[in-house]
Amino acid sequence: MSEDRTILLIGSGPIQIGQAAEFDYSGAQACRALQEEGARVVLVNSNPATIMTDPETADRVYIEPITPEAIAEVIRIETPDGVIAGLGGQTGLNVTAELAEQGILEEHDVEVMGTPLETIYATEDRDLFRQRMEAIGQPVPQSTTISLDDDESVTDFDESTFRDRVESAVDAVGGLPVIARTTYTLGGSGSGVVDDFEELVERVRKGLRLSRNSEVLVTESIAGWVELEYEVMRDADDSCIIICNMENIDPMGIHTGESTVVTPSQVIPDAGHQEMRDAALGVIRELGIQGGCNIQFAWHDDGTPGGEYRVVEVNPRVSRSSALASKATGYPIARVTAKVALGKRLHEIENEITGETTAAFEPAIDYVVTKVPRWPIDKFDDVDFELGTAMKSTGEAMAIGRTFEESLTKALRSSEYDPAVDLGAVDDDTLEREYLVRPSPDRPYAIFEAFDRGYTIEDVVERTDIHRWYVERFANVAEATAAAAEGDFTDAAMVGRTNAAIASVAGGADAGGNTDADIGAVESAVPARTFKQVDTCAGEFEASTPYYYSARLPEYLAGADTAGASNEVRVDPDVESVVVVGGGPIRIGQGVEFDYCAVHAVRALRELGIDAHVVNNNPETVSTDYDTSDGLFFEPISAEEVADVIETTGADGVMVQFGGQTSVNVGAPLEAELDRRGLDCTILGTSVEAMDLAEDRDRFNVLMDELGIAQPNGGTATSREEALELAHEIGYPVLVRPSYVLGGRAMRVVEDDEALERYIEEAVRVSPDKPILVDQFLADAVELDVDAVADGEDVLIGGVMEHVESAGVHSGDSACMIPPRSLDDATLSRVRSVTEDIARALETVGLLNVQLAVTGVHDADADAEVYVLEANPRSSRTVPFVSKATGVPIAKIAATVMTDQSLAALDVDEQIPEHLSVKEVVLPFDRLPGSDPRLGPEMKSTGEVMGTARTFGKAYDKAQDATGKAIPESGTAVVDLSADEFPDPGTTAGETLVEGFSTHFELSTATDLIAAARAGEIDLIVSRQRELLEVAVEEEITYFSTHASAMAALEALDHADDDLDVMAVSDRPKRVETWGATDPS
Repeated sequence: MSEDRTILLIGSGPIQIGQAAEFDYSGAQACRALQEEGARVVLVNSNPATIMTDPETADRVYIEPITPEAIAEVIRIETPDGVIAGLGGQTGLNVTAELAEQGILEEHDVEVMGTPLETIYATEDRDLFRQRMEAIGQPVPQSTTISLDDDESVTDFDESTFRDRVESAVDAVGGLPVIARTTYTLGGSGSGVVDDFEELVERVRKGLRLSRNSEVLVTESIAGWVELEYEVMRDADDSCIIICNMENIDPMGIHTGESTVVTPSQVIPDAGHQEMRDAALGVIRELGIQGGCNIQFAWHDDGTPGGEYRVVEVNPRVSRSSALASKATGYPIARVTAKVALGKRLHEIENEITGETTAAFEPAIDYVVTKVPRWPIDKFDDVDFELGTAMKSTGEAMAIGRTFEESLTKALRSSEYDPAVDLGAVDDDTLEREYLVRPSPDRPYAIFEAFDRGYTIEDVVERTDIHRWYVERFANVAEATAAAAEGDFTDAAMVGRTNAAIASVAGGADAGGNTDADIGAVESAVPARTFKQVDTCAGEFEASTPYYYSARLPEYLAGADTAGASNEVRVDPDVESVVVVGGGPIRIGQGVEFDYCAVHAVRALRELGIDAHVVNNNPETVSTDYDTSDGLFFEPISAEEVADVIETTGADGVMVQFGGQTSVNVGAPLEAELDRRGLDCTILGTSVEAMDLAEDRDRFNVLMDELGIAQPNGGTATSREEALELAHEIGYPVLVRPSYVLGGRAMRVVEDDEALERYIEEAVRVSPDKPILVDQFLADAVELDVDAVADGEDVLIGGVMEHVESAGVHSGDSACMIPPRSLDDATLSRVRSVTEDIARALETVGLLNVQLAVTGVHDADADAEVYVLEANPRSSRTVPFVSKATGVPIAKIAATVMTDQSLAALDVDEQIPEHLSVKEVVLPFDRLPGSDPRLGPEMKSTGEVMGTARTFGKAYDKAQDATGKAIPESGTAVVDLSADEFPDPGTTAGETLVEGFSTHFELSTATDLIAAARAGEIDLIVSRQRELLEVAVEEEITYFSTHASAMAALEALDHADDDLDVMAVSDRPKRVETWGATDPS
């Protein structure tokens, strides 16, 4: 059937709001499934941060822009027989449609496998979808379509006629409010509930611009109804199953990606569920979808036994919800979808979890799953995070419990989110208006606060519009927590509180507790956690896959036979085992790169014959796939819960350096907890003390002084007076940031006392128990990142990256290149020696990232000096990029040396790539209205792409293409050098910019640049005017807000006509050579 067939799999590109790591997970799973069937798999994706783009994932892996031009070149090289588009999210679907429309698939005889393109069009074309649903008698919201004719564009049609169209659409669906939905976009981009006509006009205008087919659907608003999703699977023989249904706690009007989601549904009557179940099967059959699909419904209680429902939309592909459904049920949707695309029938596909059933068996679950989103609210204090129909969250956490209360509490804890305000300090009116009535990330916590204040269930239901059943469960959690303060610990444990939290509530005056309690007292009074197995069949068949969740079982309380409460964990006590701590939900500053590192650690351990157990709670990732590890524990990442896994498995070691700041932060309390329990388990690799030393600025400064390594002048301050004194000693401008945070949170460059004083209040709010760091700002320095592996003695340099941006832009937001091109041999040699000295001084065993700044590089009369900015003896964001560019899997090597293997024994070489790779970031400003779109010292990017070519210019050009913000080659440009960040127009540097862009563009002479941008008269902008750049984001105009990026863009324009240089990653040439060797020979 599939022997000797070459299948092209198109990925989803960078992590961004609305399309995150779920497609890395599904794509990696699909590649394995296709290879199992004997297919040769060719993968194209632009994201270097993921497991999916590892060379081992497919037979041929291309890290290239997901554009018709690049993929057409891959098709010419690899001559695939078929393409699967439904596993790459909206990005994969859109580009496949473009390839078909351009005739490329037909020219090369490439079959679209699985769901036909006609079906995809039928679901994306909202008007056609409505007609298909009405034809089979399925109720849909009233709707009408506003579209542009072939001879029309958003910027040139008649305004009066346009407004008439919008008004007619409103009348057609029964008047305002309405929901505006944009086709062919992801995460609800451009969509929203609108009750004001002028706002609707602007939203439709924007939607027409965003939509690939210039179409916006206007539908009646069913805000307030219950939103549900059904995951459905169908094969070519018309066998269909329901995998699960999922219910949103938040009512319709809030995007499902923004809502707390529960499976199985809790509030829909069985009659209603059966009606929607039948409808889902009818819909997938009518549309002819093959593989997995997601069908969204709205439901409300109209007094009939089953209630009333509407079919809202269908995603004819693996979606964000598919990943959640897979992890919730154990049913591998992507794996089955890939095999169905090859022509296999559901009954022919084995269920690997049971080993006895097939993919034709519907999963059954005997637990409750809750998903909670994670928002970047801490990064964007100028953005309104009221929840609506467009996504703003960057990631999510999932938890499993025997009750909804337990599942909810674990999910909230897993999200690692703290309310943006002290809810205990707000008055009742503010609590109600801003935090109960208004949906926001803080609302779950506001509900608990309301119950603490004596609000009734009716009060909360009335203000939130959340179904009473859920509000009652929130009340149960609040009551159980309050009881713990009075010494009754059991109920708090049963609703999911940790023993540590219960002891804190009971013994803490701040929490209202009046009972002396310690952990031991709580442990002796409450049921212990036991681990249950996720088996897809609710125990009907014996499961063989080690996928677990913890629960405080009710059998303990009932006093009945407790045999059912025993752990279901299966481990071989004679085999050495290690627990790998994951990174939790994706957020800015801690993305999928850390899941990549964790998975490489697991693979290294398993290759050594060591059982690897994963603790993580992110349903989107490869680390939480059912067959990645020897034991998957879907749990919050706290010292107590990780220690429970260690105690249950009898693990000999635990690795905390691969999951980013989340796992590093748990290191010290975990070490203390292991000691308290007397467990013989070691934290492997670099010591917790060394990691803490690297984070502690004062101690780290002393160490650098002892080593003779230069640092920017600076220090720590714990008060306003100390901060001002330090700033005066150093001299403005200074770089300030709070200690112990990730992604440059609250980092600023300040120019004077007034700005520093304003900053201090914010920094204290961000990290009140940690000092403020005040450092000399090294203007015009070249910044570097070095990733290395050390075994306590020897050091292997994975790669040296040069930032495109100069100092002042966070390293996570700067484009960077490998190998560097601005360093001479002597400077690179110094970079190596500094890295080696730091590695040895910290007794590093495992990964090390060192961030450096080099001054004097661009000054012929100055000597280059290397400064260390910080060192992190753990995994970093750049590890996957370095590994893909150099071909050296440093995370895997690091995990190996952490098991007492030496680098010398591993016999691994450093490699330097012959081609130049550029990592560029993807920024979320288009999804976060009101955000400042200028690059600065605080990290704001959600993901990254990689462009590789023989020259920097072409590599940078390809990287920009991959972000979706391609550099136009002609048109009209704005070159505004008024900001201090840019050189003065009268200087040589300023003239270079102006002349460079005038070579390729007409320079705008508009007196009102904002109006010109809105009118479509501008194609490219170089500026730091915030308002102008906000318009550029809205209008999707490519812009550059720094001198360095503008110069890089000029270089890209000069190389725009170069060969695209498409090549599989494994074919890119590298040379075995030591980085920074004084004598390369």
